[in-house]
Amino acid sequence: MTTMTMTTTGTAPMRAMPSALAVPRQEEILTPEALDFLTQLHLHFAGRRADLLAERRRRRQRIADGADPDFRPETRGIREDPNWQVAPPAPGLADRRVEITGPTEQKMTVNALNSGAKVWLADLEDANTPHVGNVVGGQLNLYDAIRRQIDFTSAEGKRYELGESTPTIVMRPRGWHLTDKHLGIGREVAVAGLVDFGLYFFHNARELLHRGSGPYFYLPKLENHLEARLWNDVFVFAQEALGLPRGTIRATVLIETVPAAFEMEEILYELREHSAGLNAGRWDYIFSLIKNFRTRGERFVLPDRSAVTMTVPFMRAYTELLVRTCHRRGAHAIGGMSAFIPSKDPQVNETVDAKVRADKQREADDGFDGSWVAHPGMVGTVREIFDGVLGTRPNQLDRSREDVEVTTADLLDVASTPGSVTEAGLRTNVAVALRYLEAWLGGRGAVAIFGLMEDAATAEISRSQVWQWIRAGTELDDGSVVTRPLVERIVAEETGTLLAEAGDDEGRATRVEHARALFEQVALGTEYPSFLTVPAYANYV
Repeated sequence: MTTMTMTTTGTAPMRAMPSALAVPRQEEILTPEALDFLTQLHLHFAGRRADLLAERRRRRQRIADGADPDFRPETRGIREDPNWQVAPPAPGLADRRVEITGPTEQKMTVNALNSGAKVWLADLEDANTPHVGNVVGGQLNLYDAIRRQIDFTSAEGKRYELGESTPTIVMRPRGWHLTDKHLGIGREVAVAGLVDFGLYFFHNARELLHRGSGPYFYLPKLENHLEARLWNDVFVFAQEALGLPRGTIRATVLIETVPAAFEMEEILYELREHSAGLNAGRWDYIFSLIKNFRTRGERFVLPDRSAVTMTVPFMRAYTELLVRTCHRRGAHAIGGMSAFIPSKDPQVNETVDAKVRADKQREADDGFDGSWVAHPGMVGTVREIFDGVLGTRPNQLDRSREDVEVTTADLLDVASTPGSVTEAGLRTNVAVALRYLEAWLGGRGAVAIFGLMEDAATAEISRSQVWQWIRAGTELDDGSVVTRPLVERIVAEETGTLLAEAGDDEGRATRVEHARALFEQVALGTEYPSFLTVPAYANYV
């Protein structure tokens, strides 16, 4: 384990709250030296992070008042300069044709590393929950996985060990908007993203380099290039603190907010010596669109979630611009997550396979260098699709996609999305959100529901559509209107179904009731919380 001494003159160091002191082996992660490193990160960067979050709120208000986002005129020079490129691919990141995502629990860690994927996105964000056992335990599992000292034994006694070859690990810390109340400095709670990044980097950077890889990250929820600049400054500081060369860290940014779609080039530019590309975070992108335009009337009302595919005009514009932007700058373009999971029903599997193949074939043909899956059973299918396009090449960075021209109007063309709002779609949103929230409150951030792997992003879509449809008085395909009483009736019915499933399990029944209260707050309340996980964390964890 890395040892170092840093000074915190005049400032109390980061401390673990009592709730963080009951995790097995926590002393291996929450060491005095690691907490000292987190203290330095907090002192240097927490203030800027707070300023950027304030600017997010002002930007959302401008959009609510009728100002559409657009490409920034003041950064036109960056976009029009043909000469700059990002750093070449780091070891283990040249070939990313299939990436598997998932939380860092012990079983998933072993399964992901044995999945045959090229990359494992070790997720401490949307597929995780911020329960202290997941936050600290996830770091421990990553620590063990990097050193190949992790295994898993099932309830039936079957033991799973790591195979000879494992994917490159890319860790996703929590977004800038989140805090971690298990750690604090003075009267302030810690910045969650700095906690996740700091602990992982401090304990593992040198070990990863020794093993021929490196400290690699996926950066979520960024909204503009200034937020990317903050991360870049964090990287520079961290590398200098541990005596590592600049550029050791590499980061892939998820383009999963509408404002960020207008600043893809600027985001790559800010991170250029640390950049590993961009990813099309499709589910959060849809959520971001609903959130930002939720009060702007029918022009921005989407149909049932199942109808918003990657082929609708505004999603095509977003993904094609992403590929063109990345390849112009020598950066990888990684496709969105396939949420489908295998079924025990052969006919269902046949349908699922056809949908996944069509989705991934489109991405490969569009120029993406790889794509995501959420289940090991889907790795082979996606690998086969990209093998067919890439052959023995590690990527298709040479495809510049100069044929792509995307305008502001294209990115905001929500009105052309085909489909309708149905009562079945409304009920599915309620059912999925309730089931996901009940699981989230129990410590599970990635949940199989109705044949799909749901995480926080898809739950956000579900509750946000309900909120928007009520406020817009959206008409269903049968001529009726989405109203609060209609939603309340469906909530009561779906809650009853869940309580019946819980039976005598009092713990689960309590979580169901809490999930109902939380859903009513974030989907039916007058105020719209920007993220449902914020009140969930504040009130229930």
